[in-house]
Amino acid sequence: MPRGTRAGYVVFDRESRRTVRQYRPRQVFRSASVVKILIALDHLERSRDVDPRLGLMLRSSDDAAATALWRRGGRGEIVERMARRMGLADTRPPPADRPGFWGYTALSAADVVKAYRYLLERARPEHRDVVLRELRRATRRGTDGYDQFFGIPRTVSKPWAVKQGWSGFGQGASGVVPGDLGLGRPVLHTTGLVGPGERYVVAVLTLQPAGTSYATAAARITALTRQVCTL
Repeated sequence: MPRGTRAGYVVFDRESRRTVRQYRPRQVFRSASVVKILIALDHLERSRDVDPRLGLMLRSSDDAAATALWRRGGRGEIVERMARRMGLADTRPPPADRPGFWGYTALSAADVVKAYRYLLERARPEHRDVVLRELRRATRRGTDGYDQFFGIPRTVSKPWAVKQGWSGFGQGASGVVPGDLGLGRPVLHTTGLVGPGERYVVAVLTLQPAGTSYATAAARITALTRQVCTL
């Protein structure tokens, strides 16, 4: 990766039950839309109904849907509940002065892998099926118009199920917040399940230099993912 780019990744093989690739697995990043997996599972585990906005949030990364479910679930309490339930070591809610900003949740590649493993191995089957159905049919573009097909979708043949994340493109630098989440610098993440039977769990997280264009960041993380997923 170019100088000034921060990266962390993990590839876990569910067949051998071992990590086969990793680099700075506990490096913390702001989550952007990857936190929508936690929002979805928390909603499913606490609600009798499946909110119709959940599917759009997962497959097309709809932010309005995420905000509605974030408020409904108690905002940062969602992250605290799911971190305890999943055993996440590096995940924490957004800073106290930004409680509505779900994308400022802090997480690591290692924790993203734990979240997917929880989904596959410990979540109730009906909840797992809801989430996987939407991640398997991720749309080419998010509802905000950004192309979601970078990283895993660009480098790995189907079957895959993905949740991508992006934040901070087209915004000026504004320093950092506690935990060095890199506000003012764009993040781009590709995460998901790869292969028949969801054999591999992949999380590739990046913090890009300030001013990086979306196209450039997408090309960088796609190239990194190609290296990481050469198994």
